[in-house]
Amino acid sequence: MEGKSFRIEIEGGSVGDPTGNKRKKKGRGKKSGTISSTIPGKIVSIAVEEGNIVAEGDVVMILEAMKMQNEIQAPLSGSVTAVNCKPGDSIEANSPLIVIQPEEKKTE
Repeated sequence: MEGKSFRIEIEGGSVGDPTGNKRKKKGRGKKSGTISSTIPGKIVSIAVEEGNIVAEGDVVMILEAMKMQNEIQAPLSGSVTAVNCKPGDSIEANSPLIVIQPEEKKTE
């Protein structure tokens, strides 16, 4: 909107690129399931609760920042172990919002 862009950081990756471009970071190891925002905002809704199983890319919350509502997606598949916010909360930058424990890879 108005030529402004921002990113929502997830340790080990990011979402919220308004252009839809997916950027790969070289040299990174495992993805982390800790979701946080690099800028302050307001929680509009949360689609998960502790104990839910999510797949990578599932929308887990809606965050309003800079007058835009953004779908925040799970960075990896796994189990939600913590939800540290609720709808209506104003959040500070870099606060951990949702934590997802990665699913264990099955070996055959």
